[in-house]
Amino acid sequence: MASDAILAIDAGTTGVTALLVDHAGAVRASGYRELTQYYPRPGWVEHDADEIWQASLAAAGDCLVKGPAHRPIAVGVANQRETLLFWDRRGGEPLHRAIVWQCRRSAAICEELRAAGLEAEVARKTGLRLDPYFSGTKALWLTRRD
Repeated sequence: MASDAILAIDAGTTGVTALLVDHAGAVRASGYRELTQYYPRPGWVEHDADEIWQASLAAAGDCLVKGPAHRPIAVGVANQRETLLFWDRRGGEPLHRAIVWQCRRSAAICEELRAAGLEAEVARKTGLRLDPYFSGTKALWLTRRD
C-alpha cells in the first residue's frame, strides 16, 4: 500500500528540482531538469516559459516513477519570485520569455523613478526598494517596449 507524501517542486534559476517527501520529512524520490539561460543583451537574463513548464513536468514525473510506494497528497511549489512573465489571457500562451529576477534591463526605469522623487513612495507602497530585481519595474519595462 502506498504511503502519503508531498510533491515539492522548486522551479529555480538554473533548474527545476522535484522531491517526494514523506510525513517524517524524508526524501523518498527526486527529479531534476536544467533550464536554459538566455542572455539577449549584456545584463539581460531570460527563461523560456514552456521550458519551465516542461522541466517541471519531467522532474515531477521522475519522482513519481522513482517513488511509486509514495502517493502525493499535496503539491508545494517554490519559484523565482521576482521573475516576471505576462500571459495571453485568452489563449494562455506566454507573450514573451520570462524576465529572470537577476535581469538588469529595468535599471534605467529605476533611475527615472528616483529622479522623479518616487523612491520613498514606491518603498512605502510595496515594501521594496527601487532595483531592477523588483518585478514592478520589469512590468513597466514590458508595457513600454515596442
